Amino acid sequence: MSYFKANLFLLSKLTLGACFLFFVNPSQAQVYNTKKFEKNIKAFDKRDSVENVQPGSNLFVGSSSITNWKDVASYFPNSYVINRGFGGSKFEDLLYYADRVIMPYKPSKIFVYEGDNDIASGMNTELLIKQAKELREKIAVAFPKVPVVFISVKPSVARWKLKDKYEEFNKALKKYVKKTKRTEFADVWTPMIDDNGEVFKDVFLKDNLHMKTNGYKIWQKVLEPMVLKNKK
Repeated sequence: MSYFKANLFLLSKLTLGACFLFFVNPSQAQVYNTKKFEKNIKAFDKRDSVENVQPGSNLFVGSSSITNWKDVASYFPNSYVINRGFGGSKFEDLLYYADRVIMPYKPSKIFVYEGDNDIASGMNTELLIKQAKELREKIAVAFPKVPVVFISVKPSVARWKLKDKYEEFNKALKKYVKKTKRTEFADVWTPMIDDNGEVFKDVFLKDNLHMKTNGYKIWQKVLEPMVLKNKK
């Protein structure tokens, strides 16, 4: 076989192998979009310079259910609360941006709400628990003594068809939390379900996904005992 033919043969095998890997597991070929939430994170930087953020907060992070809770601090008036949620996020996003939305604040306690969008996009429980564990371990490295509260995914009218998958994830998350030091599980699913086993419909905005004030009042009752009574 000539030198040219030998190299052509090798190139063909490498190309075929690459194609095979792509079709077997296309996720391995995907690269995280580092600019996806860059505007959100830069907005936090701007807010920090204005708000004069101090260490020792109850830090709330996660997807739109946190982002839209703009007046969260008013629900816990005796505590120092900071909201750094960014809508549309998933566990993988919070993992990527943890060094910019968690670590700089040096919080006393961290409240995490992720999983809602993840499940809606088709991600399975096993992967989500793995990512939750990675996030918890990353926080533990930076802040060994800081407790973390994982808030269960909430039920909603818009995503009620995913009820079984959400309940499966909540169960697995609670199990993981139970065996993890300085980690708590906040169940907001159960108090948002009526006596007939249906989700309350009057706690949502028109999109049937995001909550109104009465929905956050339910969350307040669940989270209040977990929020540290510290002041700025």
